[in-house]
Amino acid sequence: MERASADVLREQLGQRRESLQQAISQVGREDQLVGLLREVDAALERVNNGTYGKCETCHDSIEEERLLVNPLIRNCLDHLTATEQRMLEYDLDLAYQVQTALLPKQGPVSRSWTAAYFYEPAGSVSGDYLDILVSDPSRDAFLFLVGDVTGKGVAASILMSNLHAIFRTLTRTSVPLGRLLEQANRLFCEGTTSRYFATIACGLVRGDEGVEVAAAGHPSPILLGLDGVTSIDSTGVPLGMFCATSYQSREVRIAPGDSLLLYTDGLTEARDAADHEYGLDRLVGLLAGLRSLSPDQIVGAIVQDLKSFRGKSKKLDDLSLLVLQRSATSSG
Repeated sequence: MERASADVLREQLGQRRESLQQAISQVGREDQLVGLLREVDAALERVNNGTYGKCETCHDSIEEERLLVNPLIRNCLDHLTATEQRMLEYDLDLAYQVQTALLPKQGPVSRSWTAAYFYEPAGSVSGDYLDILVSDPSRDAFLFLVGDVTGKGVAASILMSNLHAIFRTLTRTSVPLGRLLEQANRLFCEGTTSRYFATIACGLVRGDEGVEVAAAGHPSPILLGLDGVTSIDSTGVPLGMFCATSYQSREVRIAPGDSLLLYTDGLTEARDAADHEYGLDRLVGLLAGLRSLSPDQIVGAIVQDLKSFRGKSKKLDDLSLLVLQRSATSSG
């Protein structure tokens, strides 16, 4: 472990130790509190002697994501007891249920818009973020977002939930889209370590006034219009990379009958058995023939094409797709 990382961990464990001592002084020497204090002291000892993060059974490195979630663990996955394995499986199943409960409803979003999406973790839980926040369905006013936290697994899923809470809170302030990303970036940057960041593509529908689109280091949204398939360029760096960052949005004309696709790089960076990448060109070529379809048909066609391309190759990343379509009969 690098010295800087050890110093940060030592400080965090010291803070946890102080909190436990305060709790013990207030409620007495409860067995659970005393046991946690002993675990913290043991972790501090491992940091000081350079063995922290090493499995006590095989002496190989413990999985980093598990250490980020629980800095007190002492064994890698291969050497958990049967009881510990059952507890981990239960926790992962519960985490998946919580995560899927955060997903928006599919189907009609507002008076003139319909949504369909596909959300698939690479493992037990996902670091992808997908949400639709409706402020006024009667006048077609809502925010839509697709994001991707660096990494996979439990740590990424926790940060994804953090993003979910941040945007749910900020949308109550009715600020412009660029300003919304600036505020979300600051909160995400201050609430996590510098080694993590998140890419985001999002848009704000404002009734007949148009659609405002912005992105932060994310794959470009794609417009499926009657005139063709067009990528909407990214407009900023990922969230969490720099705490003070400005973001610009752009107006996009989405005519009745047009659709907008947002996706994570689990789509375009997927690989087949020969290690060929799915790629943006294949996606755009596919979309050219899907422009007249409904949102759920577009999503289904993309997923089916990806499965056909990937064959029996292993999933390497989380995957999220969101298609929003403006009704062909909408006015304005």
